Amino acid sequence: MSPLPAAARDERSLGRGLVFLAAFFWGSTATLARSVFRDLGVPPLQVVELRLAIAATLLLAWLAIRDRAALRVDPRDRGYFLVLGLFGVAAVQGSYYYSIARLGVGLAILLQYVAPALILLWEMTRGVRPTPASVLAVVLALGGIALLVNGMDHRAANATALDWLVGGSSAFIFAFYVLYSKRGLAHHPPETLLFYTFTVAAAFWACVTPPWRILAAGYPADVWWRFLILGVFSTLVPFRCFYAGLKRLPASEAGLLATSEPVVAILAAALFLGETLRPVQMLGAATVIAGALLATRGRPETAEASVERG
Repeated sequence: MSPLPAAARDERSLGRGLVFLAAFFWGSTATLARSVFRDLGVPPLQVVELRLAIAATLLLAWLAIRDRAALRVDPRDRGYFLVLGLFGVAAVQGSYYYSIARLGVGLAILLQYVAPALILLWEMTRGVRPTPASVLAVVLALGGIALLVNGMDHRAANATALDWLVGGSSAFIFAFYVLYSKRGLAHHPPETLLFYTFTVAAAFWACVTPPWRILAAGYPADVWWRFLILGVFSTLVPFRCFYAGLKRLPASEAGLLATSEPVVAILAAALFLGETLRPVQMLGAATVIAGALLATRGRPETAEASVERG
């Protein structure tokens, strides 16, 4: 077993740092999103639509000035962008926020982050042999998240079969999103994938809540500033970081590193929203971080094989 060249090791280290950075932005801006929902009464799916539209608009302006070539795609790839935009970006957002509304935040997070285990299973079907460290990392991540979000929300007791079906599907949707995105990153720059999939997803949610209905709500300027912050720091920046990291890492490792998002979210809620951080949650946070760090100890040849098959 020959070690990876120094350049390849540096690329993997950079990829890990970028995924951690994405998780930091997602987790830290979750407190802002929750305040918009809770304190201002803005429907969550309207926020999803706006942050996607804002991110797509800003990215279009940037690419039009700096890299117009990234906007040109082969017509044969339009189907790929449509599928990823609808069944990846739009579906991930929709299933997650539906689960929050019907099952509660804790269960929604726990169900969605079953995805790294599904990604690992998929890679096994593709001939990638998991290391004991990667399997243990999945177990630690799931166990840690369960401790972080312990205590079932009262809404789950009244949930219907459809609610549980959508909640459970969020893990499969997120796994699909990561794996299908990795396939596209082999042929397109991250900015190209982000612009077209954000646009498709925003257009879909605009059909659910037409833009004129959002404008008719008459949100004040300070709320629109929050929408802008969410569009940039909860969407554009972290998704760009995640894609840059995913391009350099196996999909299963990127998915596991992303499980640090709920750790950041809960710590940020304790710091900025005054929510109590219980000892069991601190243990859960430490367990998730241990799992994420363990995920970085996979064998080099496993990572290469996964990248080649991605």
